[in-house]
Amino acid sequence: MSDNPSLRTPSQRIAWTATVAISTLVFIFLIAPILAIMPLSFSSGSYLTYPLPGLSLRWYDDFINSPRWMNSLKNSMIIGIASTLLSMLLGTLAALGLAQWKSRFKPLVLAFVLSPVVVPGVITAVGLYFFFAPIGLTGSYLGLILAHTALATPFVVITVGATLQSFDTNLARAAASLGASPLQAFQRVILPLILPGLASGALFAFATSFDEVVIVLFMAGPEQRTLPREMFSGIRENISPTITAAAVILTTVSIILLATLEGLRRRNERLKGGSA
Repeated sequence: MSDNPSLRTPSQRIAWTATVAISTLVFIFLIAPILAIMPLSFSSGSYLTYPLPGLSLRWYDDFINSPRWMNSLKNSMIIGIASTLLSMLLGTLAALGLAQWKSRFKPLVLAFVLSPVVVPGVITAVGLYFFFAPIGLTGSYLGLILAHTALATPFVVITVGATLQSFDTNLARAAASLGASPLQAFQRVILPLILPGLASGALFAFATSFDEVVIVLFMAGPEQRTLPREMFSGIRENISPTITAAAVILTTVSIILLATLEGLRRRNERLKGGSA
């Protein structure tokens, strides 16, 4: 199909119009729940109803001044940041090893590493629970951090592995021939080149941990209630508009992460274009 609208045939114009219309409807279908929740977070009423009785920030004030909600937000940040740092370390090492490993078993090992992304979350949660329970890691921060690391590491492997596809291994060999140790070669040659992929993987890892609720339901104790779990419990026990304020905050965090990811992608493209 021509990029110039004046050069398209009638059938191509119809197909283009239908594609745009269907894409618009799909976008509206996906974004409608978020658009419905956001106004409710500013409602002055005590119930989730339309039309809004008035506008107020009372539910954001309730969220900020509630020890229960603030503690859940703190837990989400602690677990999210810790699991992200750990997944960056493990994922980068795995991606580097897989990139240099030449074996017929490489696809099998890669599939095993990426399995947490494919396996349903409830199955992963049950498996982690029965694995961690005998060694006393359920109901602990360490257990949740390790569980979220297992979920987040594949995203780092994918993004760093994709960056390494275009990496010239001769650069590392040249650094070694000039006297650089393996650690120095990694810090000064490899790391700057894979940094965009590593940053993208870190953002995916943090978003995965921050939004995760299934594993938390299986493994967390009373002291490890994260923000998604607090929202889940609130919906089951007492539906309060404060949940909508928490949902808007989660959505805002996701939008910031996506915007940062897009900025990193464009920066990476500019760097590739400049080097070419």
